Amino acid sequence: NSSEEAVTQRSVRMSDDLMKKMLRAVLQANKNGVSITRLQGEYRSLTGEFIPDRKLGYPSLECFLRSIPSVVRMENRMGEIMCFAAVCQETAHIAQLVARQKSSKRAPGRSQMLNCRMRSKLASNFVFYGRSRLSLSQSASSENGSFLNVFPRWPKKPRTSLRQPDRAPVRSALSSFPALSITISNVPPPPTPKALQPGGYNPQVVQSRISEVLKKYCSGLWLSKLPSVYRDMYNQDLPGQAVIDLENWTHICSPTTTPFSPTPPSPTSPTPPSLIPTSPTSPFLTSPTWMASPTPTTPIPLSPTAVSIPVEGCLRLKELLSKYSHGLWAHALPKLYQETFKVPFPEDILANLSLLLDICTVEYPMADNKKKAILYGPTTEYKAKVGTPSSPSGYKLNSTPMVPPLLLPKEEFPSVLVVEASSTDQIILRYIGEGYSQALETMEESMSTVYSQLSAPRLLPFPSAGKLAAVKVEGGEEVVRAQVCEVMTDKVKVYYVDHGFSEVLSRTKLLELQKDFLKLPFQATTCTLAGNQLSVLQTLESLAVGKILLVELLQHDADPPQVVLYDTSHDDEVNINAVCLKALQDKAMENPLQVNSTYMNVSVTNVCSDGTIFCQLPSRGRVKLNEILDKIEAFFITQVTSESLVSTPFCGKCCLARYKGRWSRVEITNLHGSRVLDIKFVDLGVPASVEVIELREIPPPFLHELMVIPPQAIKCCLAELEVGVWTPEAVLWLRGAVVNSMDCSMKISMLDEAKLVHIYLFISKGSQDVTNSVNHQMATSGLWKQPGPQKDGLPTPSFLDSPACSPIPVSTNTPSPLDGAGDASNPTLVTSAWGEKQLVLPPLLELPQAGQNMDVYVSVACHPGHFVLQPWQDLYKLVVLMGEMVLYYNQREETPGPGDVQKGEVYAAKVDHNWHRVLVNRVLSSGLVSVYELDYGKHELVSCTLLQPLIESFRQLPFQGITAQLAGVEQRVWSEAASIVFRNHVEKKPLVAQVECVVEAELPWDRKVIVYLVDTSREETDIWVHNIMADFPEEQSTAA
Repeated sequence: NSSEEAVTQRSVRMSDDLMKKMLRAVLQANKNGVSITRLQGEYRSLTGEFIPDRKLGYPSLECFLRSIPSVVRMENRMGEIMCFAAVCQETAHIAQLVARQKSSKRAPGRSQMLNCRMRSKLASNFVFYGRSRLSLSQSASSENGSFLNVFPRWPKKPRTSLRQPDRAPVRSALSSFPALSITISNVPPPPTPKALQPGGYNPQVVQSRISEVLKKYCSGLWLSKLPSVYRDMYNQDLPGQAVIDLENWTHICSPTTTPFSPTPPSPTSPTPPSLIPTSPTSPFLTSPTWMASPTPTTPIPLSPTAVSIPVEGCLRLKELLSKYSHGLWAHALPKLYQETFKVPFPEDILANLSLLLDICTVEYPMADNKKKAILYGPTTEYKAKVGTPSSPSGYKLNSTPMVPPLLLPKEEFPSVLVVEASSTDQIILRYIGEGYSQALETMEESMSTVYSQLSAPRLLPFPSAGKLAAVKVEGGEEVVRAQVCEVMTDKVKVYYVDHGFSEVLSRTKLLELQKDFLKLPFQATTCTLAGNQLSVLQTLESLAVGKILLVELLQHDADPPQVVLYDTSHDDEVNINAVCLKALQDKAMENPLQVNSTYMNVSVTNVCSDGTIFCQLPSRGRVKLNEILDKIEAFFITQVTSESLVSTPFCGKCCLARYKGRWSRVEITNLHGSRVLDIKFVDLGVPASVEVIELREIPPPFLHELMVIPPQAIKCCLAELEVGVWTPEAVLWLRGAVVNSMDCSMKISMLDEAKLVHIYLFISKGSQDVTNSVNHQMATSGLWKQPGPQKDGLPTPSFLDSPACSPIPVSTNTPSPLDGAGDASNPTLVTSAWGEKQLVLPPLLELPQAGQNMDVYVSVACHPGHFVLQPWQDLYKLVVLMGEMVLYYNQREETPGPGDVQKGEVYAAKVDHNWHRVLVNRVLSSGLVSVYELDYGKHELVSCTLLQPLIESFRQLPFQGITAQLAGVEQRVWSEAASIVFRNHVEKKPLVAQVECVVEAELPWDRKVIVYLVDTSREETDIWVHNIMADFPEEQSTAA
């Protein structure tokens, strides 16, 4: 016993030391400190777990942090507790290195009048949303996730043309990094790109880009449209000389002025209809592979009447495409068209999508599958409004100087302070962070200094409504900007344009506002609460006003924009939009639940795989719900408009979807890109994955009536049977016995704190004795098998073993993700799928040659010796693929998984609501499987029940994750400090990679590239990451 206790104490100490090490890493990465309110989120984003302060015996997180002064230093700033890494002798050099980095964009900002602090929100694993062609031209930057507006949330595409470092010696790269106009050149530069051709452009770069364009436009592209498409994709103009040279690039494209078939003709099928060029001088570009048909045929020109689409049909198609700015699958058009407009869709259009080129853009995300096409309507890029700006007070400015408009933040979830809410359509808020609250703080400090130095500040002459003024805050030294709203006898009502509230004060308080203080946009702005057209003001005020929240901007081009508000100050984030709607529910429409009460005419609507069941009880709300849904069915039959289509989905949104042919209420629970999402039928307890085109808005005449009815599905479990991993046989038997049965009854045995109702379920009208219950039948049958105890404890979480958390020596023999899976030459290890024929692996990803550049996104960064790249140009294809995987596998999730998971095989695995293509590393005796995400480069632990065969359709796209190593630095055991600095500069960012060499291998996950990484996001200079890492001395990098 004493030896066991010693081992236990030793393991506890090791776990405690590791937790402190992780906590110190979080704090060291934030030189401006971390608010105690968001420390848990920062810690979890690194480790996947929360700080276990309660398990360690402390009443609160603050008490625990104060007990470890060697790790955490705490300060009270502006009424908020900030946490900093405690500097000791061992970590002093780390603090110095982190302090020399550029200021974090997530640094907290404040204003002179309000304490504004940022909070973090855990981003989803799904990074990119939207179409690549439009989104590549956006200058947005995000970490991951969720999405859905006219502005796709892709980070700005890296600029491929690199600026070479100057050869003149300058200051150390790391020490000079905070400067905005620095040129890094302390080490010899990488190879210089080839000299430009006459005409001022690099033909190889342009040729490769045009090839990428034609891969997406498999039906061909009018030459007149090439410059605009090129500009949208690469954020650069197509060189004029390149257009002239195009006719000589026959290996790239085939310009033609004659009609041609947009799809490759087959020897056994007639030539599809072709599209007649609009003019003889408008050539059509196609990829040469399309022209190399085994039996080339001469296209037959069609008459204009044969290829024309009726004007009314064109208008209807444009109307549909305008509702889905992220694109619409072509195969979904017929059903959607008929449901919306009550007329059949012209089927011949699908056979020749080139007929639609005048009203939309046709793209093929899967180059080898010409049946999968996405249609995009005309793009309308958001532009800042130019003209006479107005403040949220509603008064136009009548002063001569112009104030620039407030630009929306680029972050996916910016922090905001909600100042006031007069209605759900008129919410006044302020953005927090760099460029907003921090810029305001700087300006107001300057205003205070300037106006305090004036011996006699000049009063505002002749104040009138709309004029701007400077106002000195009473009882303080702060001076702020204000706009006159109303002029009284000796007083004026002013609106503080940066702080969002009004005040009545004396005329003598108004000072003339100097022109230097008109350069910053007004910081107070308005927005509307998405999905809330009802009266929820009281709930909104109590949850949001006066608080700092996270905001999700749904429609950037709307004025004001629609938003979703999140409160992340709790353990579980709160969707304020959803909570406001739930506050409308009338509890009187529920059937009250009481212990030991028996309920007849119970309808079981769903049985989940873990044993939980959902039931509907007789209630006034259930009767009312059926009445309203019947009216909605009749409403949609007579409606001939696209107004009910859901164009802006978001988590927590309530809308309608069909269940067994009937419209039912649903709530959106998760988003997979812009076209696929998870929903839950709130009155049935049934989850599903659908495309956005299957959703409908609740018609306004029925909105209030429907929202006051509480969800009719009650979550229950069978008493005496533990909820957990049930056998598939037990789940199927219970479903067959009770689902959709009209004779069920139930008796409540207990109501627990988790709002789970423990019941005895009966499927006959006989005695309500417990021995006659379904519970008793299952407990005494062979179907019910309690899962046995695990043979060993849970393995160490993968993040603790990752190179990001501990120094790992890097050499040319770096282990592959398979980690010794066996003989790689044996094809059965990587190509078999249980119970099916052998399937081949996807083709190898095409990589640039040495010296060439490629646009990349760094999905995982451990240290300079190991990180994972994704090719930027094809990321939208990965989004499409993962959306298709969600639809396919979520529909067959109850299908039993593999009986025998094999190490080294490729599967589909469900990780955090998404389905990934994975490689099995290890099969553990606990029922868990260690897998490697082949498209993202992450290691995960999943249950073997969450594995499914990777079917052939999902093996066409090459695996997108590329293992990489940084060139230009000597590889060694990188210290924790070096790893932190490296991750801060490259992880979750779009960069340019200049290839030094490619280490080929037979299997995709064994390949590796050695590259220079370059940050081209700054206009004035390029940041070569290897120069930053070379600044770390050898003795620090090898320190234990």
